[in-house]
Amino acid sequence: MADRPVRQQEERLVSTGQGIRDKLVEVDDSMLIVIDVQDSFLHKYDNARSQDVVARVVWLLQAAILMNVPVVAMAEDLAISGGLNQKVHDALPEGAVVHDKDAFGLTYNAKILAAVKATGRNTAVLVGVETDVCVSQSALGLINHGYQVVVIKDAVATTEPDEEIGLSRMREAGAAVCSVKSLYYEWLRSVSNARRLDELAPELENALLPGSLVL
Repeated sequence: MADRPVRQQEERLVSTGQGIRDKLVEVDDSMLIVIDVQDSFLHKYDNARSQDVVARVVWLLQAAILMNVPVVAMAEDLAISGGLNQKVHDALPEGAVVHDKDAFGLTYNAKILAAVKATGRNTAVLVGVETDVCVSQSALGLINHGYQVVVIKDAVATTEPDEEIGLSRMREAGAAVCSVKSLYYEWLRSVSNARRLDELAPELENALLPGSLVL
């Protein structure tokens, strides 16, 4: 009988269990984690939905950069599956590294986990694909490493029957599930902050805003 595959071992830290579901998301404690938004995955879904997810990820990246939220980006099996969708790649902060991800859950990839730790932030905001696999496994791994996890429901995707399975799995583990719009206003927190950002980058709520996103 062939030997069973040896599973990678992950350091397990104590999780709070409460997550962030009863708190507002603090912009100064947030990092934006972009997971596997690759055309090789996006082609599995309805084209309109795929393009909408891309547009929302791109817009959230632009908002994150303006609010000094660090970004950690990754793509699965770069050599075979290709890099990030070009629009997403072009929206990354200047000099950003797209990490090559082997294990489905990002915390099993030492370099990616190191990049997460290097942000100095404790709230991980997750976008990308697939909701029930790489996003879900990454969320659970981050929670077990003591991070607060927020999953952006309208900026993640998977095959339709499996969407709620992934979201439920993350909710039950302590992740908060919200939308691009709700996160944006939690980051801003006030009318005065919204006005200041509008003065700095009026295009964010105008020309750059996806047609499907109403703020």
